[in-house]
Amino acid sequence: MLLKLLSDYLNQVEQAIVQCENAYVELYQEEILTSQRANLRIRLRFKQTHLLEINEAIVITDNYLEFLDDRYHFQDEKNNLVFRYDSTPHFPNLSTFPHHKHLPNDVISCHKPEITQVLKEATELLR
Repeated sequence: MLLKLLSDYLNQVEQAIVQCENAYVELYQEEILTSQRANLRIRLRFKQTHLLEINEAIVITDNYLEFLDDRYHFQDEKNNLVFRYDSTPHFPNLSTFPHHKHLPNDVISCHKPEITQVLKEATELLR
């Protein structure tokens, strides 16, 4: 049985996606590895053009959600990067290492965003 903390988080993510405007779900996969560990994979299509891919590896540690890995990739209809948040440790000089944000022509420091923030950012860019 999933721990309540993990179950609640997955339910919150699902509700945020259901409420997302002008988007449909191409893929929603919760891979439950143990009662304390899950992988989340989501593909959302916005206005039938832009794609948001969400990947999270989550574990409960000391009664807190810990994200072992995360990636939030948003691209346009021509597969060009709009933005991507991730935790791949390849920019050690950034102050928020390993977390950072890729933009079309830059990589900047940033903390790991919440999925609701990423959904809001993607939606607002398409208005």
